[in-house]
Amino acid sequence: MDLESIKDPSFLKKMDIPALIQLSAEIRRFLIETLSKTGGHIGPNLGVVELTLALHKCFDSPKDKILWDVGHQSYVHKILTGRAGQFKTLRQYRGLSGFPKQNESIHDVWETGHSSTSLSAAMGMAVARDLKGEKSYIVPVIGDGALTGGMAFEALNHIGHEKRDIIVVLNDNEMSIAPNVGALHQVLGKLRTASKYRRAKDELEFLLKKIPAVGGKLAATAERLKDSLKYLLVSGIFFEELGFTYFGPVDGHHFEALLENIQYAKKTKGPVLLHVITKKGKGYKPAENDTRGAWHGTGQYKIETGDFIKPVNAPPAWSKLVSDTVLRLAKEDPRIVAITPAMTVGSKLERFQQELPDRVYDVGIAEQHAATFAAGLATQGMKPFLAIYSTFLQRAYDQVVHDICRQNLNVFIGIDRAGLVGADGETHQGVFDIAFLRSLPNMVLMMPKDENEGQHMVYTALKYGDGPIAMRFPRGNGLGVPLDPDLKEIPIGTWEVLKEGTDACILTFGTTIPLAMEAAKYLQKQGTSVKVVNARFLKPLDEAVLASILASGMPVLTVEEGVLLGGFGSAVLEFAHEHGFHHNSIRRIGIPDRFIEHGSVKELWREIGLTTERIIEEIQGELTAKHQKRA
Repeated sequence: MDLESIKDPSFLKKMDIPALIQLSAEIRRFLIETLSKTGGHIGPNLGVVELTLALHKCFDSPKDKILWDVGHQSYVHKILTGRAGQFKTLRQYRGLSGFPKQNESIHDVWETGHSSTSLSAAMGMAVARDLKGEKSYIVPVIGDGALTGGMAFEALNHIGHEKRDIIVVLNDNEMSIAPNVGALHQVLGKLRTASKYRRAKDELEFLLKKIPAVGGKLAATAERLKDSLKYLLVSGIFFEELGFTYFGPVDGHHFEALLENIQYAKKTKGPVLLHVITKKGKGYKPAENDTRGAWHGTGQYKIETGDFIKPVNAPPAWSKLVSDTVLRLAKEDPRIVAITPAMTVGSKLERFQQELPDRVYDVGIAEQHAATFAAGLATQGMKPFLAIYSTFLQRAYDQVVHDICRQNLNVFIGIDRAGLVGADGETHQGVFDIAFLRSLPNMVLMMPKDENEGQHMVYTALKYGDGPIAMRFPRGNGLGVPLDPDLKEIPIGTWEVLKEGTDACILTFGTTIPLAMEAAKYLQKQGTSVKVVNARFLKPLDEAVLASILASGMPVLTVEEGVLLGGFGSAVLEFAHEHGFHHNSIRRIGIPDRFIEHGSVKELWREIGLTTERIIEEIQGELTAKHQKRA
C-alpha cells in the first residue's frame, strides 16, 4: 500500500486481519527507513503499530477523541491521518512535528510532550461531551511509565469517582525512556502474569447466575467469593478498586485480541481500563533488544547494523561531564547522592549507577516527588544532586519554591537541556528556567561558559552550604576545552571579564558567549572597543562589576538563550533602575514572548535573531544613536 496516499483512517474499516498484518509490516518498514535519516522516537512507535491500527479501525477519529500521552508514540497515528508524505521533514525546521499538533491535523485533539497529562485532559473532554449532550468515545492512550506521574493518579481518582464513559488504554511496554521502576511497575508485572483472571472471573459469574437466589445470604457469599477470587488470582486489583472495569492483559501485537477487547470496552458503561502489552521497538532487532533506553529516541542510524551515526572525536556531552564530576566528588563524600526522574540514560548517570548503586535514585516519571525527596535528604545533612531537564523542572516548580527554597535547603539542581534543544520543539525548549528561578529567595543560579568552568561549578555547588544552588547547561557536547586536573571553588556571584573595552559592553553567559566574542572581534576591526563579560552568575548578580559598567556610561547589551520576560536582561534593568542608573542605554537579545517550534538550534537562533550579526547591529545602532544625541 502507498502510505503517502492515505488521507484519513476511514479505509481501515474495510480491512480484514490479514490486510492489517500486511499494513503493519509496511508501516514498520517505512518508519525504520525514514527515521534512519531523520532520527526520532523509533522505539515507542514500532511498539504501537498494531494498537494504533486497531484503535483507528474501531473508533471514528476525530469525532471519537484519541489522546496520545507524551505524544512521542504518535507517528503511526500521523501516517494514518494523512501525513506520511511529510515524514522526510520530521522534527526539522518548519517540518513535521515529532508530537501531536493541532495545526497539523484535526485528528490531533490533544497536544503534549510531557507525560501523564492525557487522563486529565480526557476527563475534561468527557465532561464537556456529557454537558453538551454529545455521543463520542474518549480514548486516552497512556504508557506504564507515564502512569507513575502523580497527575495520572489524580486523574484516575477523579475518573473513577465520576464514573464517566472513558476508555483508558494502558500501553504497557515495561519502559518509559529507560526501564521503569517502582511499586506500580511491580503491580503491572503481576497483572501481566494473570491472564487467566478475567476468564476465571467470567466463568464464576456465569456459574453464580445458575444458582437460585435463596435470600441475601447466598448473594453476599457469592460477592465475597468473587472478591476472594480476585485477590487470589491477582494481588491487588488496583484499577478495579479505583472504579474501572479492567480488560486484559491483551497482546498488543495480536489483532484478534485487540479488536475483540476494544469492542468489549466500547460496550461497557463507565470508565474502562484496557491493559495492552506491547514490545518497544517491535520489528527491528536493535530496538527490540534495547534494555537501556538508547532506542527510545535516536539520531541517524545504519539500518543494517543499528549503529548510531555520531560525530567523530566529538567533545564530551555536557550531561556526562556533569554526572562524572558529581561521581568523582561522591566517591570522596558519602553525603552526595544523585536523583533522577526516569532520566538515568539521558542524564548520563549510568556510570554513577554502576559504581555507587546505593546512592542513585531513579524515582520514575515523578518530578514533584524527586524535588521534595531531595529536600528531605537535605534536611538530614545529605547533599542531593537532582539531575533534571529544564523542561521537566517546570513540573516541580511548587516543590522548588515551597520545599527547597523556602526551607533554604542545600539541594544542587543540575538543569540539563537548558536553552533551545532543537528537534523536540516547543514542549522541550528549556528557555523558562532563568525567569522562574530568578524570582525565588535563597536560590543561586549559574551557567558555565565551557566544560572546564562547568566542572568547577559542580564542585562549587557541592561545596556550597548556604541553601539551594542550580547550574544550567545545554544539550549536546561541550567545546572541547582542556580540563584542569584539580577542582576549585568559584566565588558565588562573581563575573569574569573576557575582553576589555571602552565603547560598549556585552553581558552574556553560557552558549551565547562565542557569539559575543565573535561580534566584539568584528567590531574591534571597525574601530569599536567592546567589553565582553561572562555573567556566569545569573543570581546573585555581580553587583560590583555591574555597577562599575553602568557608572562608565557605556551602552550595555544583554544576550541570553532564555526568555526575555523576567530573564537575565530584566535583572540588569531592575538593578539599573534600583541603583539610579536611569540614563544608561540597556538593550536585550533573547527568546521572544512566544513558544519556539522545532528545528536545529542554529536555525532557531537565526529565526529569533540570536546571532552575531544581530549583536553587531544592536551595538552599532546604539552607538550611532548616542553620537546623534551628542551632536
